[in-house]
Amino acid sequence: MAPIVQGEVIVIMGVSGAGKTTIGNLLAEAAKCTFLDADDFHPDSNKEKMREGIPLSEEDRMPWLQGLCDALKERIIAGKITVLACSALRKRYREILRLSDPDHLPGRHNCSVKFVLLNVPVEVLSDRVNNRLANGEHFMPPSLLQSQLELLEIDVSEGILQVDATQNPSVIVKTIGDSLIQTKASESY
Repeated sequence: MAPIVQGEVIVIMGVSGAGKTTIGNLLAEAAKCTFLDADDFHPDSNKEKMREGIPLSEEDRMPWLQGLCDALKERIIAGKITVLACSALRKRYREILRLSDPDHLPGRHNCSVKFVLLNVPVEVLSDRVNNRLANGEHFMPPSLLQSQLELLEIDVSEGILQVDATQNPSVIVKTIGDSLIQTKASESY
């Protein structure tokens, strides 16, 4: 995999169970950069609500998203490459993350923060979330999956790369890497 540009953030997004952490870790390893998991930025109160099957409110999400934005801004300014696993389900949440690029112009989608949506059929998501919960691997219960699916907004104008996340993880990482590199080559003309 060719290197990603300095000061760039690749956000691996999708609903719970899509494989954000797995793919994000593998992509960061392939790109030789830092991996961050947005779940680690949630306060305990948010995690507890989700454990109890209570969807987060906008009031719960906004400080979390702002904290992510601040952390990414520091990394972009320092010229560090970052892969972030983050649900980023709504367009306005993605816009908050784009604001971490000091050169970003609101309403424009071409910036140092790129998004990759992991597409997975509902049945597969449900199985993955149930298995993670049964193994004590995550705090998100299957009961919140539907609310996440309802929140997911994809606007074609954003240019979000969409990847079939039922494939082998190494194939997914290669697809993402090839697409990002191809995009970079075409943007330089």
